[in-house]
Amino acid sequence: MFRIIVVTKIILLALILGITLSQAFSRVIEENGKTYIVDRHGERWDITQAVSIGFKPHRFQHGIGRHAFTPLDDSQFSADNDGVRRNERVIGIAEGQHANAYSVSKLWRHEVANSHVGEKPIAAAY
Repeated sequence: MFRIIVVTKIILLALILGITLSQAFSRVIEENGKTYIVDRHGERWDITQAVSIGFKPHRFQHGIGRHAFTPLDDSQFSADNDGVRRNERVIGIAEGQHANAYSVSKLWRHEVANSHVGEKPIAAAY
């Protein structure tokens, strides 16, 4: 009975969100000697090498997809530190005379900032 209720809730949630059940779950495809996981957005992930060393395809979890979060970029940052809380948690990086700090409160919704320290491209992730 509990299993039926859970499955019913998943189906209803999928309908409410406007996705089909094939989009809600990943699936495994074997094609031309390769093994793929197809995520809920239809993107294929080649896992042939992992399977060849013993990983089981049905145990892979694809997460929520490559484009689920919009990364921050340099245009969304400022050198102005007015309004920054005294105890703000930050992720910092320094290279020579250049340094950047990325507030965790700004990163938590985006998870990654594609930025530069001096001329070097970096990715700050949280």
